[in-house]
Parts: sequence; C-alpha cells; structure tokens
Amino acid sequence: MNLLMAYSYKNIFARKLTSTLTIAGVALVAFVFCAVLMLTNGLKQTLVDTGNDDNVTVIRRASKTEIQSIMPLSMGKIIISDQAFARSETGEPMVATEIMVLISQPKRGYSEKETSNVPVRGVSKMSFDVRSNIKIKEGRMFTPGTSEVIAGTKVAKGFQGCQIGGTVRFASRDWTIVGIFDGGGSGFDNELWGDYDQLSAAFERPIYSSLTGRLKSHDLYDDLKKRLDADPRLIIDVDREKDYYAKQSSFTTTYISILGTVISIIFSLGAIVGAMITMYATVADRTKEIGTLRALGFSRFSLLVTFLVEAVMMSVIGGLLGIGIAYFLRFYEVSTTNWDTFAEIAFSFEISPGIIIGTLIFSIVMGFVGGFLPAARASRLKILTALRAKAR
Repeated sequence: MNLLMAYSYKNIFARKLTSTLTIAGVALVAFVFCAVLMLTNGLKQTLVDTGNDDNVTVIRRASKTEIQSIMPLSMGKIIISDQAFARSETGEPMVATEIMVLISQPKRGYSEKETSNVPVRGVSKMSFDVRSNIKIKEGRMFTPGTSEVIAGTKVAKGFQGCQIGGTVRFASRDWTIVGIFDGGGSGFDNELWGDYDQLSAAFERPIYSSLTGRLKSHDLYDDLKKRLDADPRLIIDVDREKDYYAKQSSFTTTYISILGTVISIIFSLGAIVGAMITMYATVADRTKEIGTLRALGFSRFSLLVTFLVEAVMMSVIGGLLGIGIAYFLRFYEVSTTNWDTFAEIAFSFEISPGIIIGTLIFSIVMGFVGGFLPAARASRLKILTALRAKAR
C-alpha cells in the first residue's frame, strides 16, 4: 500500500496541467468558503468583544436594541440601587446610564448624498469605569456640559467630519470632535460618544436607552436577573453584556452565512465535476498502468484507495492554497449595515483554527466525492481488457 501511495503522490506532479486545474478549482472554492466563515467570525468577534464578562446590560423589555429601548429615569434609579453592582472608590454604584441615537453621516470618499447610520452614545462618567477597554488614542476626552464628542477609530476612518477638529451636525447643533478613542476592536469603535446630559437635552429624550453595570461577582448575575425580573415596577430585559451584543449580530451573521453557504455549494459542485473529469481522464490515460498493477497482484480495493487518495491529495493541496490566500483578508476591513441595529459597522475578516479545520474537511469531501466514481471505474477494469486497450 505504501508503494501505491507514493505512486499517487508522484502522479499528481507528473500530470501538471490536469492536476493544476483541479487544485486551482478546489482552491477557489476553499477560498470562498473560508472567506465567508472569516467574515461571519469577524462580525461576531467584533460584537462579542464589545461586552465584558462581569457586566450586565439592561434595556426595556421587548426592545431588541438600545436604539429601540426607552426606560424612564425612575426605572433606572431602581436598577442602580441594587446591591449586586460593584461600587467605585467614592462609593457610587458602577452603573453606566446611557442614551443611544442614530444619525445619518456622509461616508469619506463619497458624495454628501452617500450617507450611513452612525450610533451616537450619550455616556455618563461610569461608562468609562465600567468599560475599561476604552482608551483615548488621539486628542482628548470631551468636556462634560459642552457640545464636544469623541469618535471611535472606525468612525473617524470611515466618515466625513469625524476626525479631530471636525464638526458633525445633528439635533440642531454643531458638535466638535475633540478626540479619537480605541475600543479594542469592539463595536464601540463604530460609535460617537458625548455627554449624556447634553445629548439627552439636544434630542429632547430625558430617558435611558440602557444601563450597563459591573457586578461585584460574576456569580451574582442569576440572582440579579431573577430579582429585577420579579420587580413589578420594572419592564426590562437583563442580559450579560457579551450575550446582549452577541444577539446584535444574529440576523446579519445568519444572512452572510446562508448566502456564503449557497455560493460555496454552487462553486463546490463545479469543483467536484472538474475533479471528476480530471480523474476520469487520468484513469483513461493510465489504463495500461492499471492493468499492470492488477497483473502484479494489487487488489481492486487497493486501486480504489489509490485513486481516491490521489483525488484527496489534490483537494488538500487546493484547500491549503485557498486558506493561505484567504488568510491575507485579515488585513482588509469591510463595513456593512448591521440589520439588527440599522447602524453602520466596520470589522475585519478573522480566521481561527476551527475555520482552518472546517475548510480542510470541506476540501477533502470535495476530493472524495469527485474522485470516487473514477476510482471505482479504475478498480473494476479487468486486467486483460486494460492491457489490450492501451496496446492498440
């Protein structure tokens, strides 16, 4: 069997044209398949990284997002007073009271008419204590009580007027960008942040969109949730912050996954047919060799395995090549509308060991399916028929 394996390996490189075409076809499909998985993973990772394991997010019940959520200030005071929340050095509950509104802003490199939605978050002092991953990258923090805002790195990169010194107009006011903050690759990088009191007054919305609090202990979540859900004064949904933001990607990631899977299946059918044609041509070209191998005592099963291994080898090479090309997508950033929040979100392709393994398995399956029928035909050839057919 080892001799036949070596024989298969050498034949891949002996027939360069047909092998190259087959490998290229598999590589293309593997690239598309891997790219779709990386795209979905990048979106999920961006939103999941937005949350903290020790934080909980509270929004109004039946509101899927902060943008839809409207909580009275009185409801917020009840939540803040819960003893499950950690306290700051000054003894204040570590709960960020925030408002979230969407504005329309022109994208950089496009005309003024080409706009997308940008989330504007009105934050309190505790917003920065609760989210320790937020760091000022350029410029300075906004001054509370003024029309100053700071922009996430991806907003600053993708939208007009969102650079330091720029001006953004919304809520009948001009707001000056005084700083760029880095959210560590999280969804916050796609937002503008300003003073809660100023933004609440400007939009005439004296409410909370959400409350995000730091728990004293990770284990207190279940008790807190039961307590708040049971309070008749509250009409809210409570989630761990990571779970909340993970839900924000559900529709978009499902859409990308389904679309990518359909495209991958269509492409894979073409690759399977291509591999099948190549292997049939290989069998026809090596009829005499097959007869000789049978005459030397190799069984039909050995020949079946040999040709299947050859097809799978080409698929593995093609799969690795496709993964290698897709890897470089990590350096490319894309933006799309998050259909759960209707806000623009920018994120990168992200690869993982699971994606690499999944793509390789997908490639191997293509090679196995494409090579099985030709391999079966080769194994069924009779010795005399094979030798005579080539000798003509």
